[in-house]
Amino acid sequence: MTLSQPQAVLLDRDGVINRDSPDFIKTPDEWVALPGSLEAIARLTKAGFLIGIATNQSGVGRGLFSIDTLWDIHQKMLAEIYAAGGFVTRIFFCLHTPEDNCDCRKPKPGLLYQAAELFACGFDNMTVIGDSERDLEAAIAIGARPVLVRTGNGRATEHLPAAKDIGIYDDLGAAVDALVAEREDNT
Repeated sequence: MTLSQPQAVLLDRDGVINRDSPDFIKTPDEWVALPGSLEAIARLTKAGFLIGIATNQSGVGRGLFSIDTLWDIHQKMLAEIYAAGGFVTRIFFCLHTPEDNCDCRKPKPGLLYQAAELFACGFDNMTVIGDSERDLEAAIAIGARPVLVRTGNGRATEHLPAAKDIGIYDDLGAAVDALVAEREDNT
């Protein structure tokens, strides 16, 4: 990583920060942080990383919940992150369904391009932490650093081709500990 540029960390939402659901997270009450995830984001913040969230939210495109409800879910999430001492610069989200074939739905890297532009960082200074193959594929597509956590879909993903030769951690806290330690070693 080039230390002259900002170091950005993009987090997937469902399965990384909060519990995932095969039925989608459709209300603020259904959004429940995974143990230690909020504190992990606070450690990233304290270490000086730029933090974004990149999340596919096709539940809106499928008509399962509205954009206003998504906003309410994200307001709850951000309030809990901030209360824990963390700061998220921006949430990047795709509302499209897989059938829309858009450029922003992971595994396509559109959301990551948006983040790199906002953060003014090169892809070699971006780490993408996710729990599914599509998160890893999006990172690999642009030359960002992919990291897999075993929460959410991570245990099923760690045996797939995209997970070969990348960092795999039990949860967001462990992944963050490794990133922060690496940063301290490089300064």
